[in-house]
Amino acid sequence: MKTPIPALLLCAASACLAGIDPGNFDTTVKPQDDFYQYAVGGWLKKTQIPANRAGYGSAYEVYDRNQAILRGIVEKAAAAKDPGFIEKLVGDFYSSGMDLATVDSVGVAPLKPEFDRIGAIQSPADIPAEVGHLQRLGVGACLAFGSEPDPKDSSMVIAGMGQGGLGLPDRDYYLRDDEASKSLREKYVAHVARMFELAGSSPDGARDRAQAVMRIELALAKGSKSAADLRDPVANYHKMPLSELAKLTPHLDWVPFFAGIGLDAPASLDVGQPDFVKALDAQVAAAPVDDWKAYFEWHLLHDNARYLSTPFVDENFSFFGTALYGTPKMRERPERVLVVLDESVGEALGQLYVAQAFPPEAKARMLRLVANIHAALRDRIEHLEWMDEPTRAAALAKLDAMGVKVGYPDKWIDYSTLVIDRGPYVLNVLRASEFATKRDLAKIGKPVDRTQWQMTPPTVNAYYDPPMNQIVFPAGFLQPPYFDASADDAVNYGAVGCIIGHEMTHGFDDEGRQFDAKGNLADWWTPESEKRFKERAAGIVRQFSGYVGAGGLHVNGELTQGENIADLGGIKLSYTALMMALGDRPRVRIDGFTPEQRFFLSFANVWREKQRPESEQEQMNTDPHSPSRFRVNGPLSNLQEFADAFGVPEGAPMRRPAADRVAIW
Repeated sequence: MKTPIPALLLCAASACLAGIDPGNFDTTVKPQDDFYQYAVGGWLKKTQIPANRAGYGSAYEVYDRNQAILRGIVEKAAAAKDPGFIEKLVGDFYSSGMDLATVDSVGVAPLKPEFDRIGAIQSPADIPAEVGHLQRLGVGACLAFGSEPDPKDSSMVIAGMGQGGLGLPDRDYYLRDDEASKSLREKYVAHVARMFELAGSSPDGARDRAQAVMRIELALAKGSKSAADLRDPVANYHKMPLSELAKLTPHLDWVPFFAGIGLDAPASLDVGQPDFVKALDAQVAAAPVDDWKAYFEWHLLHDNARYLSTPFVDENFSFFGTALYGTPKMRERPERVLVVLDESVGEALGQLYVAQAFPPEAKARMLRLVANIHAALRDRIEHLEWMDEPTRAAALAKLDAMGVKVGYPDKWIDYSTLVIDRGPYVLNVLRASEFATKRDLAKIGKPVDRTQWQMTPPTVNAYYDPPMNQIVFPAGFLQPPYFDASADDAVNYGAVGCIIGHEMTHGFDDEGRQFDAKGNLADWWTPESEKRFKERAAGIVRQFSGYVGAGGLHVNGELTQGENIADLGGIKLSYTALMMALGDRPRVRIDGFTPEQRFFLSFANVWREKQRPESEQEQMNTDPHSPSRFRVNGPLSNLQEFADAFGVPEGAPMRRPAADRVAIW
């Protein structure tokens, strides 16, 4: 039996018009034909993507609102006569980034010691130490390395190594043979050459060095797994002693690597993709030392281009902003510096942000909503017809163990050893990166600290962490249209409720379900329940693989299946929670819509977005999230609740044939 849960908000109809703007509708379209277009088509028609954006939508609106708050905070900190430590840290960092005269006058000179170090490489034996040193500075040359909870013992932190070292967003950019991909690679090589020229190479030398970079990156790409294959946690876990890693890479001595990164050589580590480290080893043996010097210099430039003088910033944007994403104009400097500030010392900035923008009552309301969605998921698991009892008991245990974080950390990062001044901007970034690397590596070999966050408080996002078995909602996310204290229950459940349910469902999607209640990679499913889950998940893959986006690209159903499962589950759970909250109360219409209809309209409103074609294509190539219109129409077309709310008849586009409808959680 379903247990009634309390309503989140109780308000009279006259006070509850917030959250859904009828001006966003396109009433020339029927809900049964294309609900996304019906719900937000008016907004799509009247909205222009700003010239400095790759797209625009509700998330961008919240982000812009946060940017205005943050800018006021940092400008006040920068101007303070007697600032506290956090205010001084934030104010000095921001001031160094805004001092364009100094940034332009010093050019690339602050990186000269690093270029000299690279230039001193004499033989392949010198390569591991340089890789480690660059990793310490936050430069992702050759691979990815850091701490991670041991997937099979989530109470302890181990060292993890995986594929990386590419300049383009994903390995497929190097491997696809279509004309658009070939053209983009040519533009990329030309961009690398121009960056080398800006750093002092001759035109001929710059072209040769750019080709060398492409040769090494192409070899690394060929040794890399696809984004979809990286989603399998079992296939990407290979804990081994250091001696076994050494056997995989006979041309790489890892002791200098660990010395360079600042870590005592660990007894064992998780090598996520062994074939990749073999490919890296082969390149160390095959590529000339001068090619490696070019590769290292490129990644030093590439990873720091945003913090250098105007010519580097402009050239970096011309490729990674315009060629890759189709964005014609760069964002204004204050916004760009704020982004870097958040990336570099986000919890210092976050302390100032939450003090001003996140009242305690917002956290209390959010926790109440989370409890209601939790109750709905518990009810769903208890009554799933496809799950057997042993698996059900384990699923309930995992749900009950799931942690919740809202707003900001209970324990802030201690920045007292980080030196930030008003000198060259890039040096502040490098010191902050080195501080973060040192802090990360210090976790290895110690118990997991479950109080730490992966996102900063101003972030407009949320996440589920499988090894921690936690759902996390930063303060920056908890505002309209996601969460609106002036709106009725239907609006909030349709918006933030669906996202809470989405994150909870991630604990039970194709990837998250492989972790148990403690966050360990363990098989807690009976073979029969696993078979039934996979049959249902395959239906999601088939459905979304049929959707076609910009440039004629199909959605990658395998890559996006976890997010699509979470979307479907999140809507179902939040709708169930809304019905439990409303109980037997009369269904009051607002603006002519029932609570059920407002729930679905609110859900669609959250995902309103316009994207440039280049940006959508990049998303479909690399992102596990489907484009917004498919995130709305896809799951809703599976739901009887949606069909009932809007009277969608059988055979309509927004009502999939009964045999094809997917129901999991």
